[in-house]
Amino acid sequence: MKNHIEITNFNDPNLDLYVRLSEVQLLRYAEPKQGIFVAESPKVIGRALQAGYEPISFLLAHQDLDREAVEILEQWEDIPVYTAEDAVLRKLTGFAMTRGMLCAMRRRELPSVEEICRGARRIAVLENVVNPTNVGAIFRSAAALHMDAVLLTGGCSDPLYRRAARVSMGTVFQIPWTYFDKKTVWPSQGMAQLQNIGFKTVAMALRNDSVEIDDPELKRQKKLAIILGTEGEGLLAETMEACDYTVKIPMSHGVDSLNVAAASAVAFWELGR
Repeated sequence: MKNHIEITNFNDPNLDLYVRLSEVQLLRYAEPKQGIFVAESPKVIGRALQAGYEPISFLLAHQDLDREAVEILEQWEDIPVYTAEDAVLRKLTGFAMTRGMLCAMRRRELPSVEEICRGARRIAVLENVVNPTNVGAIFRSAAALHMDAVLLTGGCSDPLYRRAARVSMGTVFQIPWTYFDKKTVWPSQGMAQLQNIGFKTVAMALRNDSVEIDDPELKRQKKLAIILGTEGEGLLAETMEACDYTVKIPMSHGVDSLNVAAASAVAFWELGR
């Protein structure tokens, strides 16, 4: 590869994106322009590239040049590829890379809520879901189980954080998503915004004053926004009060609740069909 660069200097500033900058620093890297994120594994990287994200450089282990990785690199022959033995990269990064490949990419400007929801019939709304693993798992369920888009409040973990994108198996690049505008007060203004563009809102919550998840009335609604709350505490009381419906997933064996990612899969399957 003409763009192959063997790592001999751990202090090379070109490696800062991978080993010395935090996710937050990458997010703010080019302010006021859009920042940078790092994608991990050929599958995730490939889906990001297919979605139009621009690569800055690649980092990979010699022994992990499988067919999928080679195909990606062949399409981007002018992009630097930093390589080393796996043991060297493990020492450099501090962790074992998934299938030995990372790619630094430029972020893109996020669309508005109205743009994301145009033409959508079923959307997921995440309220302050802070665990990137849960965010990634929810995106994977949303993409697979008939959601048209995902909206996030400002307190949510970033879907482009490395772990979130990896857990999602790259589906964060396959389903439209955005954050509510920073100036939008949640839940009052955000809920009003959803209702103004025609969505009936469904709070997924552990309340007894709820409708069954398979209620025919829910299926008849042309537009539904399924709202999921933060781990542990669930949705804000104000959010639940503002919703058109509250839905509680029936439990058995004395179990009181599901993890938010598991609950999302149940809700999307039942309400997204």
